[in-house]
This record gives sequence, C-alpha cells and structure tokens, in this order.
Amino acid sequence: MPLIDTLLTAAALLPAQIPDPGPVQPPGTGGFTTVISWVKWIGFALAGVAIVIVAIRMFFNSRRGEGGEHAGALGWILGGVILIGGGAGIVSALMGG
Repeated sequence: MPLIDTLLTAAALLPAQIPDPGPVQPPGTGGFTTVISWVKWIGFALAGVAIVIVAIRMFFNSRRGEGGEHAGALGWILGGVILIGGGAGIVSALMGG
C-alpha cells in the first residue's frame, strides 16, 4: 500500500478517535440560563410590539404615499428577532441546556 493511502486512511480515522463528551452544565449556572430565557422572552415581546408600531406607522403614512419607507424598519426588526433566537440558542447549546 502506498504511503499516501496510509496517510489518508489515518487522517480519515482520526476524528473517530477524538473524544466527544456530552454537554454538562457547569454547577452554579442555573440562574444564568434563567436570565437568558427571560431576556429572550422580553426581546421577542419587544420585537412583537415593534412590528405592530411599524404596521401602524405604515398605515398612517400610506395615505401620504410614504408607507413603503417603513419596510426597511421591518427588515431590521426581523433581523433582530433572528439574532435574539440564534444568540439564545447558541448560548443554550454551549452551556448544555
């Protein structure tokens, strides 16, 4: 067997030998995950309120032909919702929750 085949086989089997410990939450961090959950809930609630406010502004400004300008604000709000959900999910996954 050529040397390159041996090296490729060894490289392919290397990830199988790396230990993968299960996620375990460090002691004393239960309160932190609770705070993260509260912040996530508050963030989603504020985003819902912001969407309603943008919709109201679009309604009133549509009579003057300016309703489309608020679509950008709606995009920023939805981007924030994605960041809130993604950030909370990443922190939760890293902490093993």
